[in-house]
Order: sequence, then structure tokens, then C-alpha cells
Amino acid sequence: MFETRLTTLLGCRYPIVQTAMGWVADPKLVAGSCNAGAFGFLAGATIPADEMERDILRVKELTDKPFGVNFHMYQPNALDIVDMVIRHGVRAVSYSRSPGPELIHKLKDAGVVCMPTVGLAKHAIKAVELGADAITVQGGEGGGHTGPIPTTLLLSQVVDAVGGKVPVVGAGGFKDGRGLLAALSWGADGIAMGTRFLMTDESPVPRETLQRYVDCKNPGNVIVSKAMDGIPQRMIMNELLTELEKASTLRKLIIAMRNGLAFRKHTGATFFSLLQSAIAMGKDDDMTAAQAIMSANAPMIIQKAMVDGEPALGVLPSGQVAGVIDELLSCEQLVNSIVTEAEQRLTLLSLRVTESSQE
Repeated sequence: MFETRLTTLLGCRYPIVQTAMGWVADPKLVAGSCNAGAFGFLAGATIPADEMERDILRVKELTDKPFGVNFHMYQPNALDIVDMVIRHGVRAVSYSRSPGPELIHKLKDAGVVCMPTVGLAKHAIKAVELGADAITVQGGEGGGHTGPIPTTLLLSQVVDAVGGKVPVVGAGGFKDGRGLLAALSWGADGIAMGTRFLMTDESPVPRETLQRYVDCKNPGNVIVSKAMDGIPQRMIMNELLTELEKASTLRKLIIAMRNGLAFRKHTGATFFSLLQSAIAMGKDDDMTAAQAIMSANAPMIIQKAMVDGEPALGVLPSGQVAGVIDELLSCEQLVNSIVTEAEQRLTLLSLRVTESSQE
């Protein structure tokens, strides 16, 4: 009933995508999502370089369904990930900071679906020009780095901008069947969810941290802040974010360097390459040096909460939708509930239209 261009392109049963959340989208969550009929992305940007291949193989052990890998061009092992994706027959890659044209061509030549995430219509147009096979559009309600335009406006705008050339996926504020049906009515080919999959039984997030998400009962408490790296990010307000909001430039630099040194152990990067990445990001995004360094090693700050189970010492990336989710389901229960509700809502809508026409 919900077969779209997206399901055909990715080989999944339903037009539902589990996004690649850093430290969260591990093999268990990806496999759980795929086995439930969705399409899952492995968070390649935060997996230690020497464990990347192991995790790809682990997903393949846990599911025979197609899945994807996320990465960004600034990480030291980006080329290695591209080679692994091709070698192991991974179906798709997702990315936000676009890899160079040469990497996109290499992936496409190998039959790998390229699926960037964008926050503006002009970025979607550019991504398609560079070879994107599908576009994920994240509205301002979404977690992590986000823009000011709500999904309700941005999604339709991007659908019109790309003119049907590639499938478009809506992200930001989705959690149920009503959202899926709404996205399809706006012209999208599916939905992508991060926070909702984070809040499932298969999520690796420690219970101490997960409880912070469950306890967030007000979407207004999931704020957009520039305190961490100068780029708007949506996060649940907590102790560290409060500190960063008040910190001086020097204090932010100290926090950034401390976490950057720790991040080297996970990526295999040298201190020099970390600085190079930060400088490159700064040039592309017009950041200050302190902001660029913070951005380059932000995964370590997130790790404190998402891996170490210390929600007060890390940041909590989250979509506003966390404020209206009050239960943890398995991936199978979640996907089934979305599809069932969408079917029911579609039937009710058809009945309403029919009754209205007969009056």
C-alpha cells in the first residue's frame, strides 16, 4: 500500500528511514530497523576507523536486508569507508557535508545509492547536480544541526525544486502514521526519523541518558543553540548545554581541544589532521577557529551522554518530537504501528471525501 520510488530504490518494504545518529545507529539498531521493514543507516562518522568494517559485517550477520552507511568527507577515513561500502555491497550512503564529486562518481559507478541530507531547497538542487539519487530534507524540528524552516514548508518547497528528478524524504517531526501520510501528501516518497528510532528497545543509548529523552514532556524544551560550534543545533537543554551557553570563547576552546584529543583515539587521526579538518570546515562554513575545532570533535561531546551514560556531561541531540513521545517500542512495533495508523488514516480520509461528495 505504501510502495514508493524510495522503497524501490533502497529495497526496503516501507518508505521509512532510520537516520544515522552518531553513537546511536549501531549494528543492532540498524538491523532492527531493516528487519522491521524500514531502511537503516549505520553511523560511520563516529565508529572508530579500525572497527568500521567489523560493524558493517555485523549488520550483515543480523539482517539479510539492504542497509546504508553514513559518513562525511572531513573524517580521516572517508575514502576507506567508500571502499568498504563498495566492497561489501552496502546499498546506500548518506551524508550532510557533501563528499567531493570524485567520491560520488566512484560510489555511483559501483551502484551505491547516494542520499544526502539538506536543509534548504538550493542545497537540494546542488546535491542533485552532483549526482544524488535521493534527497533527505530536514526541517527545523529535526535534531542536531538544523535550519530555521519547518518541515511543513521546506518539504513541499524541495519537492517542487527538484521537479521529480529524485525521490524526496521528509525528516524533522515525524513519529507516526499520521506523519507518514502527511509527508506523502506533500509529495515526498517517505519519511526519515532519528529521535523516534533512538527511543526504541534496540537503541544502544544508556538508560540514564534515554530517561532524559522520555522525561522531556515539552517540545519547547528541545532548543536550538549555537553554543557548541556556532552552527544551530537542536538539543535537549541540560547541564553542559547550559554551561556552553554561558562560556567565554576561551572556555569553549579549552572544551573543544580536550574533546578533540580524545576523539583522535577513535578515528586514528593525528592532532595535525584534526586541525586540518577544523580549518577546512571553517573555510567552508565561515566558522571561527574555536567553532571549527569544536565542530570537528563534537562527536566526543555527544559520546559522553550517548555511550558513557553521563547525560549531564554531554549534549543530547534531539528532534522536538521527543517532547511528545512517552513510550519505548521495539523497532518492529514502531514500524508496524506507523504503517497500520497510516493505512487507517488513509481509509478514514477516503471515507470523509466520499461522504462529502455525496452531500
